[in-house]
Formats: sequence, structure tokens, C-alpha cells
Amino acid sequence: MRRLFAHLFTGDAQGRFPEADMQRIAAAIADGEARHRGEVCFAVEGALDWRDVLRGVQARTRALDAFAQLRVWDTAANNGVLVYLLLADHRIEIVADRGLRGRVGDEQWRGVCLLMEERLRAGEYTDAVVDAIAAASALLAAHFPQAPGGMDEDELPNAPVFL
Repeated sequence: MRRLFAHLFTGDAQGRFPEADMQRIAAAIADGEARHRGEVCFAVEGALDWRDVLRGVQARTRALDAFAQLRVWDTAANNGVLVYLLLADHRIEIVADRGLRGRVGDEQWRGVCLLMEERLRAGEYTDAVVDAIAAASALLAAHFPQAPGGMDEDELPNAPVFL
């Protein structure tokens, strides 16, 4: 019942991420992608529909749905990463495409989440996301570095998404 109330009374995500902050997040994604050949997306959702909460839909399931809906899987090198935030559940999920399997471990992704959680607890929502994007980009740069003088095609939009 507590979870249902959290979802019913959590405000929309746009209140926590005004337009200027969303532009800052998009710039962080673009800056990170200048260092690697991967694709990073950020999606935030305030709360789930009450019917989904009653059906037991979890943040990981929504993140996987968003990964597909936003076509993060649809990159040439299968190296897309989604950073998903569900405000009502205080959950961060990172979904990495199959090209990163065996290269970046669960503990490394968990480290990105812990970094983000610390800033979120302090109420620093945008800084939390920007730090997480920078950390994810560092992991991508280690495995999919940008070739010197190379231009990487921006396969996915850099703009963060409200779900």
C-alpha cells in the first residue's frame, strides 16, 4: 500500500527537471559521446500508473520497456546505455546493450548508480544525472573510444526523455 501512495502522490518529473536542467543533461550526454562511440540516453518517470503498481510492475521492467521504446538497442555496435530514474520508487536502473556484456560488469554499473544515489539524497537531481552520465561515458570510453580525429555518428537523440 505504501508503494501505491508513493506513486499516487509523487509529482511529475518535470517539476524536478526544468527545461534549463534538461538542456544541461543533454549537453552532458553530447560531451560524453564526444569521447566514445557509444550512445547514452537518460529517461525519467515521476510515477507509474496506479494499475501498473497494483500489477507489481517494477522499475527494472519499466527501464527495459523504455530501452526498447527509445530504441537504445538500435545502435550499430550494440553499445547503447539507458540511465532510467523512477522518482516514486527512488530507483535508478541502467540498461546496457549486449555489446557491453562481458566488458562492463554489474559492479561497475552499480558504482554509477551509487554515485547518482548520493547526489539524489542531497536533492541535487540534475547534478546526480550529469555525474551518472559522465561515469557511464567513462566506462564506454574505456571500451569504445572515439578514434583520434574521428567523427562518431550520433545515432540517438541526446535530449533526455520524460516518460
